[in-house]
This record gives sequence, structure tokens and C-alpha cells, in this order.
Amino acid sequence: VQLVESGGGLVQPGGSLRLSCAASGFLFSAFGLSWYRQTPREERELVASIDSATSSTNYADSVKSRIIISRDNAKNTVDLQMNNLKPDDTAVYYCHVKWGLTNYWGQGTQVSVSS
Repeated sequence: VQLVESGGGLVQPGGSLRLSCAASGFLFSAFGLSWYRQTPREERELVASIDSATSSTNYADSVKSRIIISRDNAKNTVDLQMNNLKPDDTAVYYCHVKWGLTNYWGQGTQVSVSS
């Protein structure tokens, strides 16, 4: 299993970023996928998830209405469109999939929101 994130960077408050996660090594369409984030002072937290069958989504309260998770089963990618970014959104963002009892993570991509 390999998960490779991209799209992070530095953005001003109120700006937007689109993160992408390219997945390989498993049957992508059969798995739910998630994005998490982590700062040096806090534990890793779930930002958004999308399931495999219905593509129904779930969001942390702190990002609802500002972030959209989507997947493309033809390209094996899961994206995170982030709008109206706030300084509190600054973190390393990780793509995640769980296969059986094993959690798989990407290397993370840094998102920094600052003026």
C-alpha cells in the first residue's frame, strides 16, 4: 500500500488549497479513505472521510462547510478541497486507509495558513 500526498503549501487566511492523495497497492474502490491532520502540540485528528460504496462523507465540526473530500476511483485519488482557510488549519495533512487491522498513512503534506 502506498499513499502519496501533494498540494500543501503556504496560503493567506481566507485562501484555498487542494490536497491530493494518490493511492496504489490495493483495490482503491473497495475502501473508505480519510484525511487526518496533526500539529506538533496535538494528536492526529480526523478531518474528513469518504466511504467506498456510496461515497458518503463525514467531516470534523471544525471544518464543516469549508472543506470537501472527494474521490476518483478511476484515477485512484482522494482529494481535499479546502476553502476559507484559517490559521488553526495549519498542520501536516495525512491520507489514510485501513486494511483489516493495519492503518496505512502517507508521508504527509504541510499546510501553513499565515499572513
